[in-house]
Amino acid sequence: MIKAISEYPDKVWDVIIIGGGATGLGTAVDATTRGYSTLLLEQADFAKGTSSRSTKLVHGGVRYLAQGDISLVLEALHERGLLRKNAPHLVKNLAFVIPNYEWWSGPFYAIGMKVYDMMAGKLGLGPSEMISKEETIEAIPNIRTNGLRGGVIYYDGQFDDSRLAINLAQTFSKNNGTLANYCKVTGLLKSDGLISGVEATDLQTGKRYQIRAKSVVNATGVFADEIRHMDDPEHSRSIRPSQGVHLVLPKEFLKGESAIMIPKTDDDRVLFAVPWHQRVIVGTTDTPRDQAQLEPKPLDSEIDFILNTAGRYLTRAPKRSDVLSVFAGLRPLAYSGDDQEATKEVSRNHQIMVSLSGLVTINGGKWTTYRKMAEDIVNKVAMVAGLEERPCITKNMPIHGFSQDHKNSDHLQIYGSDRAAILQMMEVQPELNKPLHPDLEYLEAEVVWAIREEMAVTVEDILARRTRALFLDARASIAMAPRVAEIMANELGKDQAWIEEQLSQYQQLARGYILD
Repeated sequence: MIKAISEYPDKVWDVIIIGGGATGLGTAVDATTRGYSTLLLEQADFAKGTSSRSTKLVHGGVRYLAQGDISLVLEALHERGLLRKNAPHLVKNLAFVIPNYEWWSGPFYAIGMKVYDMMAGKLGLGPSEMISKEETIEAIPNIRTNGLRGGVIYYDGQFDDSRLAINLAQTFSKNNGTLANYCKVTGLLKSDGLISGVEATDLQTGKRYQIRAKSVVNATGVFADEIRHMDDPEHSRSIRPSQGVHLVLPKEFLKGESAIMIPKTDDDRVLFAVPWHQRVIVGTTDTPRDQAQLEPKPLDSEIDFILNTAGRYLTRAPKRSDVLSVFAGLRPLAYSGDDQEATKEVSRNHQIMVSLSGLVTINGGKWTTYRKMAEDIVNKVAMVAGLEERPCITKNMPIHGFSQDHKNSDHLQIYGSDRAAILQMMEVQPELNKPLHPDLEYLEAEVVWAIREEMAVTVEDILARRTRALFLDARASIAMAPRVAEIMANELGKDQAWIEEQLSQYQQLARGYILD
């Protein structure tokens, strides 16, 4: 994709988007499908940061309802329904059980979830209801039964975050968009004080570019202030990173197909235990952090909080030795200027800001509302840059991989309409129909597919985001890495030195996902 940039040295793009996470990719899809010439640049890999580190839920936000943020919940529930229709290969319905141990909690949460149902309207995923103690145990066989009175069951959406990001990148590319990963924006171009493009460096070759545009969107999440400082060195802080940590446990810790939602923990947070890819994700935390990082590190206090809280609700309390992987992500919360404000109280509504130079910056938001955020951003960009006004068409637009064929139960179903092509590849090359590790379902064919069709260029790209091996079982992913590197070297024409460098980098990274 870098080649595509160099082929048009005099091109003036309508829109350049900085950042290849949920917001940037969504904005790119919206802009290009309106007919605006659009370029997206990502400093690392698509969804490398926050956008691959979510709780894997497409939801309205029960906690936001409790906080009284009705407009956000309404918007999120509507977008949840649209995403379920536009990407059915990635988004599915999931039952959540709220276990009740107090006499008052059943009716209290039942009423709240009925409000949640009504707000979803025709896009609801199923009616909530109170269930008996026996029904609660049937849904969650290993829930702690001592003092259990019953539960409330409700329905929300679940998805695979980085897979959705890759499908959005493919959707963008198929609609005449141009994008590049590992291309870092190092400066902003200006003409008469107004933004006129960006300076960027291809991190793989070191080649530098000056790329002109009518508008530039800063969709870099927790790194938004860095881009704003390029625009205005006197810019004041606008982002307050909040860290969310998740632990991944073996499936035996959550028997059954339902998730657990703990609506109020010791510090008034919400905790989820969610089945995902034959594992269980438990989280999350909401911890203020001062520094934005691509690889944030979980704190021992966050790990202990999750283990201790989960242990109160499960018949077998998880220990550090049970954790298959631990990952942390940073939410780009809008900074209010109050350092004492608890991050869990900061609104998840997005904010769009336009600087005096015309730089458009987006802060806040969440995966579920990425499409609406993108619509709002492109509306603003069109106004700021004086582009011809054109309607958004993404509300009912299928995302790449769209497939309603759910008859297949194998893990390749997540590729949607691309599944057939992967199967065809294995027919032509039967040797690719081979598991990369006995504890995970991923096949060698998926590595080849990720290189040829999904812009994967590093071992980490494959094991962290094209497959989810790093997040599901960090030790297993380390064991898989040598074969992945070998396949990649063969596909990309790399030598042994490249393989050794890739393995060294990946092993160092993956060790950070393992609890000692």
